Amino acid sequence: MRILLADSFPDASRSALADHGHGCDYEPDTTAGDLPERAPGHEVLVVRSTKVTAETIEAAADTLRLVIRAGSGTDTIDRDTAAARGICVCNVPGRNAVAVAELACALLLALDRDIAEAVADLRAGHWDKKRYSRARGITGRSVGVVGLGRIGLAFAERIAAFGADVATVARPERDEDTLARARAIGVRFVDNLDTLAATCDVLSLHLPATGDTRGLVNRELLARMPPGAILLNTARAELVDEDALVEAMETKGLRAGIDVFADEPGSGTGTIDSRLAAHPNVYGTHHIGASTEQAQHAVAAEVVRIVDDFAEGTVDHCVNLDAVLRSGSLATPLRVGDTT
Repeated sequence: MRILLADSFPDASRSALADHGHGCDYEPDTTAGDLPERAPGHEVLVVRSTKVTAETIEAAADTLRLVIRAGSGTDTIDRDTAAARGICVCNVPGRNAVAVAELACALLLALDRDIAEAVADLRAGHWDKKRYSRARGITGRSVGVVGLGRIGLAFAERIAAFGADVATVARPERDEDTLARARAIGVRFVDNLDTLAATCDVLSLHLPATGDTRGLVNRELLARMPPGAILLNTARAELVDEDALVEAMETKGLRAGIDVFADEPGSGTGTIDSRLAAHPNVYGTHHIGASTEQAQHAVAAEVVRIVDDFAEGTVDHCVNLDAVLRSGSLATPLRVGDTT
C-alpha cells in the first residue's frame, strides 16, 4: 500500500513497513494546510497531531482508503467526511497510556514542589531553601480521576503508589476488569462529578473530546473545587473553559498542570498566544504526554500491524466503521479485527 507518514515515525517501524512491501513517503513536517496537496495518491495516511480536514479527505478521496491516528483520540480527523467517502479512520488505543499517566504524575509532583521556580532560581544563583520547603506532599491527598479508561487507570495506579486517596465517579457501564483494577488500588467511588470536584485536592482529566465532554470543566465546576486545588489536563483542551480556569486561578488560587491548549500550533514548532499557558499558576508542557520514546515505538508497531491487516482485508480499531458501512461507499469488503 502507498502510505504517507505525515508526522514523526520511528526509523525501525518505517523499515518494517517497507520490508512488508508498502511504499512510504515520510514527510514529518507536514502541516494541516499542506495535506490537501500531499495526501492525494496515497492509500493510507498516518498522522499524530496533524489535523485531517474535510478538504484533505476530499482532495485524496480517489485513492485514500485508511487514515490512522497514531494515538488514541481521533477528534482531529473529520471522521464523517471520511465515512461518506468510504475511508476508514482507525486509532491506536492504549499504547501510550503509561506515557500520558507519567506526565500527569510529573506535573502534579512538580506543582507540589514548585520545581520550575526552584530550578529557575538555582540557575540564576538564588538560594531560597525556606521558600521551597513548603510543599504539602502527595501522601493522603485526595486525587479525583475524571475518566477511568486506560490512561485514567494508569494514572490512578501510579498516583496511588504515592499514597494518594484516589476517587472517581461511579459509572454503571464499567467492565469488570476496570472495576477489579480500581478496587485493587483502593479507588473510592462517588456519585457525581460535582461531588468529586468539591471533595478532592486534585482533579485529573482523562477523557476524550466529545459532545458530552466539551466544556466539562466550566465556571460552575471550578467554583466547587477547594481553594488552592490543582487541575491536571493531559487529555484534550476542549474539556476546559480556559477563560473560566484563568478566572478561578486568580480568584481562588487554583493551580494547573496543562499539556493541551486551545489554538495550539498546527505543527511541532511555532508560537502560541495563550493566557492560560502564560499564567504564573500554570505548569505547562507542549502537548507531549504521549511522546516518550517507549510510547512512540509501541504506537508505531501497532500502526504497522493495522496497515498489514488492512492490506489483507481486516480493519482494526476503526472508529467510524458503522458510518462507513451506512454510507455504502466502502470500496471493498472488510473483516472487523481488533477493537480493544
